[in-house]
This record gives sequence, C-alpha cells and structure tokens, in this order.
Amino acid sequence: MDEQLERLIPLFEMLVNDNSVPRNVRAKMATAKDRLQGNDEFSTKVSYAVYALDEVSNDINLPMHARTLVWNLLSELEALKNKA
Repeated sequence: MDEQLERLIPLFEMLVNDNSVPRNVRAKMATAKDRLQGNDEFSTKVSYAVYALDEVSNDINLPMHARTLVWNLLSELEALKNKA
C-alpha cells in the first residue's frame, strides 16, 4: 500500500510548488505530504491526508485546476482507505 501512496506524492508536490495556489493551502498540502511519508500507521496517514484535502477543497480562493487535482487526490486516497 505504501508504494501506492508514493505515486501520489508528486501530485502533492505539484500543489505545494504552484504559486497560484493560496499559501494556506500549500502549507496544508505540505503537511499532508509529510505525514503520508512519515512512519505513522497507514490508516492514520491516509485519514489525515483526506481530512486536509477535504478542508482545502472548500477554499474559495483555490484555482479550478488545483481544485480538480485535490478532488482527484481525494478519490485516490478514499479508494486506498477502503482497500485497507
């Protein structure tokens, strides 16, 4: 399962490095990425990332391309969470 998480990390990095994304969203995504790469239990890592993505998906200042990426990440993480 961790290798499936690793393939999502570049998508988090895209959001973190995108200057059109608000700073608070980039900070939340950086924290979620770090937690996914951490040593916590799989379900804990995924749950935190889902919570963070859900929170930022409602940010009114989030550009549409970033919102679409957030929704895609949410879908992938939810699928992984349901498999575990």
